[in-house]
Amino acid sequence: MAEYQQDFTTAMGPLKKHIYDYLIADSKIEQQFAKNLDISDDIVVYAKLPKEFTIPTPVGSYNPDWAISFKQGKVKHIYFIAETKGSLSSMQLRKTESIKIDCARKFFDTLKKKFNHKDVRYDVVDSFDKLMEIVNS
Repeated sequence: MAEYQQDFTTAMGPLKKHIYDYLIADSKIEQQFAKNLDISDDIVVYAKLPKEFTIPTPVGSYNPDWAISFKQGKVKHIYFIAETKGSLSSMQLRKTESIKIDCARKFFDTLKKKFNHKDVRYDVVDSFDKLMEIVNS
């Protein structure tokens, strides 16, 4: 039986709107993002996506960071898949990472068209404020 090593000293919680009571963020940016999600009146529920949630791309599997559901009628996009980055500059993203993000955009656009679900959105954000700017546009 495999044992998973996890450092719970960085666990956040208890949380109110995350699917679990606690979460382990990968960075300070993710910690602040989760705090803002948890206190926002616009958010119904959110999840830090597990490493096993992947999208196949030509340069390897890609794992988005977050799935977020907003209160209906509050914002334009009800369901949002987000990647949190410290910088939104494509010059600062590694080439492989940039390709994976481009593939994820195409993946979610295809799903939206296939299932006629215009309220689903994928994007890269560097803060909660940027997320809210996108979902309100």
